[in-house]
Amino acid sequence: MQINLTVVFKSKPEHIEEVRAMLLNLVEKSREEKACLQYDLHHGTKNPEIFIFHEIWESQEGLDLHDQQPYIKKLVAEIPALIQEPAGIYHTELLNL
Repeated sequence: MQINLTVVFKSKPEHIEEVRAMLLNLVEKSREEKACLQYDLHHGTKNPEIFIFHEIWESQEGLDLHDQQPYIKKLVAEIPALIQEPAGIYHTELLNL
């Protein structure tokens, strides 16, 4: 079963460019994973502190493997100092089939 995620990061104002670079690196590496079906990063136009991922994973197993990647572990360790609050992670279901 496919896994749909939306993940929201809210950068501290002084770290917007650093967070942007970290998250763009994550896009590049995550898209190389076999189980990754979609991995898009959006940036707020009216609120530049907001970054939103829309992700689709082939399966829970694929997402679990993604979460164990060294670049994910590095992000989890480093980004808390750069963001205003913990990331919002939302598991979703596509309704408009």
